[in-house]
Amino acid sequence: MTNSLIPCSYEQTLLKPRILHIGFGAFARAHPMVYLHHGLVAEGGDWGVVAARLNSGVDALDSLDAVQGRYHIAEAYGDTITLREIGLLCGTCHPARDGVDAIPALIASPDMSVILLTITEKGYCTKDGQLDLTQAAIQAELDGGLPTTAIGVLVSGLERRRAADLGGITILSCDNQPDNGALTRAAVLGFAEELDLNLAEWIRTHVRFPSSMVDRIVPAMTDDSHTAVASALGRDDPNAVLCEPFRQWVIEDDFANERPPFAEGGAMLVADVQPFEEMKLRLLNGAHTTLAWLGQLLGYQTVADCMADKELRALIRHLMLAEQAATLRPLEGIDLAAYADELLKRFENTRLRHRLDQIASDSSQKMPQRLFAPIAINLEAKREWSVSALAVAAWIKGLGSLPPVPDPRQDELRRAALCNDPVAAVLSLPSLVPDALRPLAEFQAAISVAFERLQGGAKATVTNTAEELRR
Repeated sequence: MTNSLIPCSYEQTLLKPRILHIGFGAFARAHPMVYLHHGLVAEGGDWGVVAARLNSGVDALDSLDAVQGRYHIAEAYGDTITLREIGLLCGTCHPARDGVDAIPALIASPDMSVILLTITEKGYCTKDGQLDLTQAAIQAELDGGLPTTAIGVLVSGLERRRAADLGGITILSCDNQPDNGALTRAAVLGFAEELDLNLAEWIRTHVRFPSSMVDRIVPAMTDDSHTAVASALGRDDPNAVLCEPFRQWVIEDDFANERPPFAEGGAMLVADVQPFEEMKLRLLNGAHTTLAWLGQLLGYQTVADCMADKELRALIRHLMLAEQAATLRPLEGIDLAAYADELLKRFENTRLRHRLDQIASDSSQKMPQRLFAPIAINLEAKREWSVSALAVAAWIKGLGSLPPVPDPRQDELRRAALCNDPVAAVLSLPSLVPDALRPLAEFQAAISVAFERLQGGAKATVTNTAEELRR
């Protein structure tokens, strides 16, 4: 095994709390913090970060406080691990420990300039691209209750910031969903409009919500990954994160004021993130969701396990290039075949142990952009989409036959998947399938055919489908 350690080279005591990261977990530590770290190494500056959580995670924040916010990122591929010491945290914050006003007060602090979000799809409390006012937590906040959702906390902080006449701020989503900046803006403004129209107008004028596309595979830490990091480092670091070497961050260049050194740390600043976002969501994330369900039906546990199956690997490459890539707008300077092959190489990384059941979580939130949207485009263009159909069918079969995974619609999905006609029952659930697909008989028919094939065995289905695609 080859190991190397790169210590932190900037002075932590000179940093100010200028960035607040809400939802500070493993991905936050391994992705946006790494870009800021490299930016500080390259350019210097005083861009410190306050790490915040809203619900669980008090112990994780306490653990960071105990070591003055320093932790290690272990970038691993095969037998090579590169360790980087990250030292840009100025402190941590959690409402259960520090009080419900603590995060809003930070948002309204004079040095605060950027708020980063990794709160997962459901953390935005949206439905059809707008704030879901029927959610009980949102209603309770609007009725005068204490802020508990990320959106309620953000608006509470912005209200304080406006009252203090502190000027604008940037709220930058790092969550893996399309148009995440527009979605964040819609949720925040939707809440503010219900609360105070003058506040909503101030937000429109002073707050920026750039979209971003994030890409780095960061599996949940396991005993094995903690052991690998400890062996490479020579001691335990309970705050360390093991991830792949690859990283990509594409950010819409729309900041309310001074920009942190994200670009200096390797991020791309662009006028329009959406084409990059669609490429990643469909090729990488669409493939991941397919592997999560089809791979589990085959008895595999990790993405790397799936890549050792040559027929499944061939299906995934076909999905990427023949079905998903065909739905994308041209991207200057991007070779999609090379991009797909790089993804497959990343998937082969046995060091990561990226679990399929972890990827399968919250699939009802992910299916629309990862699989349903490109299926609709291919249907309209009268193109073949057999692997996409197999992916959706595997999801429906897995809902009824595999151990449950976390999903906001878990109960109704499982009930539907156990009906006499599980395909029809699942696909007819409200607000799941896009309106453009729902009335198309050929959509459900193709999923039903794939589902029936899976009833004869996942391995036989993959083998036969791969053979058909080679003809």
